[in-house]
Amino acid sequence: MDRQELFIGCHAKIEGIETSYGYVPTLGAGIAYCVLFGVSMILHTAQFCWTRTWWASVFSIGCLVEVIGWAGRTWSAECPYNSTSFLMQISTLIIAPTFFTAGIYVILGRFIQILGPESSILRPNLYLWIFCTCDVISLVVQAIGGGLASGQAGKIGGNTAPGTHTMVAGIVFQLFSITIFVICAADFVRRCIRLRLLQNLTGSAIPLFAATILSVVCIYIRSIYRTIELSQGWSGYLITHESYFIALDGAMMIVAVAVFNVLHPGWLLPQNRNSSNKRGASSVDEVELNNSFEQQHGHGV
Repeated sequence: MDRQELFIGCHAKIEGIETSYGYVPTLGAGIAYCVLFGVSMILHTAQFCWTRTWWASVFSIGCLVEVIGWAGRTWSAECPYNSTSFLMQISTLIIAPTFFTAGIYVILGRFIQILGPESSILRPNLYLWIFCTCDVISLVVQAIGGGLASGQAGKIGGNTAPGTHTMVAGIVFQLFSITIFVICAADFVRRCIRLRLLQNLTGSAIPLFAATILSVVCIYIRSIYRTIELSQGWSGYLITHESYFIALDGAMMIVAVAVFNVLHPGWLLPQNRNSSNKRGASSVDEVELNNSFEQQHGHGV
């Protein structure tokens, strides 16, 4: 059979002909993650509408992108050679976490507004401007690399190395930017503990504070995994063993976003500081933060 026909149609695994994955994706895992992210998306949509925290729609959008990606892997479980399903999952599952981190930038910025400028090395709105810009740059580079690699993968004797190296450069830059963010977030936590700023938070905000830390840790673990995975190439050990992808990408991302279903910022995020004179300033800062968020993402999402 012509290899090009395998890429277009739907054919079961043929002995001796490798798939683009290096394996046949597990149908059960694809369905399970489609359901999990789908439920989280529905809950997040209801929650941000109910609480009118419109910026939290980024969690719903991220879940939708995850559902599309895992739907592609579910499709690949039945049609493992189909190039459309492969490109569908690899492009969306790289992009999806960016929406989750955008929400985390807003939450962290709000905490900084509440606890005061002494709690952070950066101003609240700078988290959106700096790190979302870095995310966009890394995604553009990865998209260019993915397009180059996929174009060569469909050719007999095609050279996927330039595209792969471009993708790796994009994800290394993404890992670098999220590492800087993690350092800033860790410094924020250190300052809060050292200066005893958490005493300024209401009881409901403490669980959200912990949920944000958990989400950041999960996203960072996933970023480290994807960087190592892609740096090994398309035939590397990690990329050709699905169990790592299920545990270090899928599981990490569902925890990172579902934790905010349980502890939703629309319910738990404090709206002001203790004193009434700081309440007005806090509201102004929140408007500035939301405006910067809309300018950064209003047209892109």
